[in-house]
Amino acid sequence: MQSPNICGTMGRREELSDFQRGTVVGCHMCKKSVREISALLNLPRSTVSAVILKWKRGGITTALPRSGRPHKLKEEDRQVLEKVALENCLPSVEALTAEFQTASGACVSSRTVRRELHEMGFRGRVSTYNKPVGGEKAETKQTDKEVQVDVSRLDLRVGRIITIMPLPDTDGVYVQQVDVGEAAPRTVVSELAKQIPVDQLQNRMVILLCNLKPAKTRGVLSQAVIMCASSQDKVEILDPPNGAVPGDRVTFQGFPGEPDKELNSKKKMWEQIQPDLRTDSQCVATYKGVAFEIVGKGVCTVQTMSDTEIK
Repeated sequence: MQSPNICGTMGRREELSDFQRGTVVGCHMCKKSVREISALLNLPRSTVSAVILKWKRGGITTALPRSGRPHKLKEEDRQVLEKVALENCLPSVEALTAEFQTASGACVSSRTVRRELHEMGFRGRVSTYNKPVGGEKAETKQTDKEVQVDVSRLDLRVGRIITIMPLPDTDGVYVQQVDVGEAAPRTVVSELAKQIPVDQLQNRMVILLCNLKPAKTRGVLSQAVIMCASSQDKVEILDPPNGAVPGDRVTFQGFPGEPDKELNSKKKMWEQIQPDLRTDSQCVATYKGVAFEIVGKGVCTVQTMSDTEIK
């Protein structure tokens, strides 16, 4: 049976509804490519790319009011322009404009072509738009350049330590089962045994970083990291505010967006973000001076360690 077209037929100048934009982002989060989403929802690839780019930049999918003049190009001409930009390594906008005019029959200025390309999300030199063999790789490369690496990429959640025991044949390592509001607890391996006794951790509420790549220690796979203020001779666990429950998300004012499913270790995202994580003079956990916050419940703190790095 043929699947229904959820997006319906979109007129040339109609804006996508919030539902349609949310559907695009949902498909993207399910690891579908721009090409697959375009075919599934019967939308131009340029439209799909623009929605995903806007969501990655600011965590929003709602349409913003348009400024300036409407598009001079028809939607089918915009698709031709996108194809020409991706498949031809041309030295300038003027050369790309000439190639586009030949392919589409449209008569537009290079200034219009430049504006349309910018609205599609293309940036930088025209010659870098070339799309290599391998499908969506060039398009992904263009999008990734625009993605800001900041604390919004971290999946920080409240957890409660259910069980804790020393890891056999190690010195100073615990294995904990931590409830983070999911169907099953997460296994967490931490090097806290030398600093914090077991009775101070049992049933304790903590802040977990949940989207680092899982790593094994002595055959035990650790699925998260307990966040602590740390110096050379002392460690204190970050405490969530009163009223916080397992699964509550930590957010940061001015840094919207959804966290990555898993931080890209090759791009060293954690290494880029971590140096800006510190406690302030009031022992409040912060990123670039902005507090770790559980919305409606308060901020995350440590007991005594002010102006100290968090990791």
